[in-house]
Amino acid sequence: MFVGTHERQLDPKGRIALPAAFRPKFEPTCYLALGRDRCVEVLTTDAFLTVANDAIEKVRRGEMDRKQQRTLASNMVEVTVDAQGRINLDEKLRAYAGLELNSRVVVSGAFGHVEIWDPARHQRMNESGTQELAGTE
Repeated sequence: MFVGTHERQLDPKGRIALPAAFRPKFEPTCYLALGRDRCVEVLTTDAFLTVANDAIEKVRRGEMDRKQQRTLASNMVEVTVDAQGRINLDEKLRAYAGLELNSRVVVSGAFGHVEIWDPARHQRMNESGTQELAGTE
């Protein structure tokens, strides 16, 4: 399980260092995907297989459109975790999540996967979720 929030720097080449506590579950490779609410999801191999098989079954049952399945699959990327624990976020995923080279990002645990966020968007989502948990929204 992945929990906690970590600030990181996206380097000029589009790489970020995963938090040390997260790295063992992602090495040697992991998968990046378009996340809900415009974040980048980082999935272990097992989580990737679950997501892929779930999407296939949802299409068979008519619960997911083929366009959504194609978009999900065609935008997933397998990446290698380097010796420094870094992964490379490709341009398409960075653009989707509003992440700029050489800027701060937030790496947040989401139990079964990790999310990479633009800090301002993460703050808005976190504040909204806090309000919902508190029963004031």
